[in-house]
Amino acid sequence: MPQPTTRARPTGHPGYSETLPREPGSAGVTRRLVRTALTAWAMHDLADDAVLVASELVTNAVQHARRRSIRVVVERITPSMVRVAVADFSPPLPEPCTPNDCGESGRGLVVVMALATNWGTDERRWGKVVWAELEGHG
Repeated sequence: MPQPTTRARPTGHPGYSETLPREPGSAGVTRRLVRTALTAWAMHDLADDAVLVASELVTNAVQHARRRSIRVVVERITPSMVRVAVADFSPPLPEPCTPNDCGESGRGLVVVMALATNWGTDERRWGKVVWAELEGHG
């Protein structure tokens, strides 16, 4: 399995990223990656929410993307804000649904919207990047 990569970001903090197989087990790897990053940055107040958000984003990509891999990126964009992003090779954009319309699944984006300060999708020629930002107490 490939090792996570780190590189310096404009905030001076490293960013963490990893390419993972598009399979359910990647959600667990993502949770560990996010927790490692937030521990390194001493952003303990965001850890549980960021882990849940990242897990939901990866689960969506696993269910809806087309290719064999996804890319997870965790970066500290300000001293009190972290961004979790998942890139996949599938062009259709995620659409949140209301809990009554979701059935047994499909509530992931509702959870993301509830926990994130901001979230969105960046369209790419090859697919998309779905991201969420969470802000702590600094």
